[in-house]
Amino acid sequence: MSGMPQPNEHHQKLRKLVGNWVGQEKLAASPAGTAGLATGCINSRLDLEGFFVLEDYSQERDGHTVFRGHGIFGWDDHEKEYIWYWVDSMGSVPASPARGKWEGDTLLFEAGTHGRYTYKFMGDNSMNFKIENSSDGGNTWAPFMEANYRRA
Repeated sequence: MSGMPQPNEHHQKLRKLVGNWVGQEKLAASPAGTAGLATGCINSRLDLEGFFVLEDYSQERDGHTVFRGHGIFGWDDHEKEYIWYWVDSMGSVPASPARGKWEGDTLLFEAGTHGRYTYKFMGDNSMNFKIENSSDGGNTWAPFMEANYRRA
């Protein structure tokens, strides 16, 4: 269709997330559960004419699915930032998307002053993902989860 918007180079960069990823996750103790290991599965696909990446996530512990979530990644051309909307089986509704930027092969997101999310790509088939939380307005950060995923 003539005159329709087209994905730009920022949308194209999000394609690094696309694929089926599986990996071991190391979780810190939290109100959501005990510390330990889990297996995470991420299935991400390009959608909506290439403007967004949609993510389905599941986490298994001891052979049982214990947590699930859905993410939407995009580019906010007005604010010149990447966005990540996230909802999950804990039932919380985000007040706004996490906002982020690329630094080399690393995609960094922050959700206000309470959550920091880091996707570090090591080649085409490996990524490290880290979640850090803050309970003091972003002055200090504590690890919540770290995972190494490989494309399945």
